[in-house]
Amino acid sequence: MMELVGLVRIRVIRGINLARRDAFSSDPFVVITMGAQKLKSFTVKNNCNPEWNEELTLAIENPKEPVNMMVYDKDTFTADDKMGDAEIDIKPFLDVHKRGLLELPDGKELNRIAPTKENCLSEESRIVSDNGKIVQNMILVLRNVECGKVEIQLEWIKNPGGSGL
Repeated sequence: MMELVGLVRIRVIRGINLARRDAFSSDPFVVITMGAQKLKSFTVKNNCNPEWNEELTLAIENPKEPVNMMVYDKDTFTADDKMGDAEIDIKPFLDVHKRGLLELPDGKELNRIAPTKENCLSEESRIVSDNGKIVQNMILVLRNVECGKVEIQLEWIKNPGGSGL
């Protein structure tokens, strides 16, 4: 059995120009997986630019395990349609926490990650101090689909029983 390293809150903020899978729009929802964990957002009806603003929390047991995001179109009578996927690269985010940074001024930039084919970022992503928390905002380009991006935010939640990483 793996030991809990900590918790990461993933705020699924919004979808941008998601693919249309129904006649006029889509009914998108997001599924985030890491190992056996599977978290699902609520469905936004008839909207290719949905606003979720939903917080999902992952327990990090193996920091090397990939975090995957899938976007689906909810269908009532048939299987849900895939609307793209992305891998959330949490390694740079976890590396910042290994440094044990405390009491930083708001807006202090701790790391900057450039977009690559591997990390699915659509633009540069910054890890910053915000109200005593370390957060990373990112816009991910969905793969295996004709269009679409999803904006998310990562936030570290200290391991309740330990010191974190």
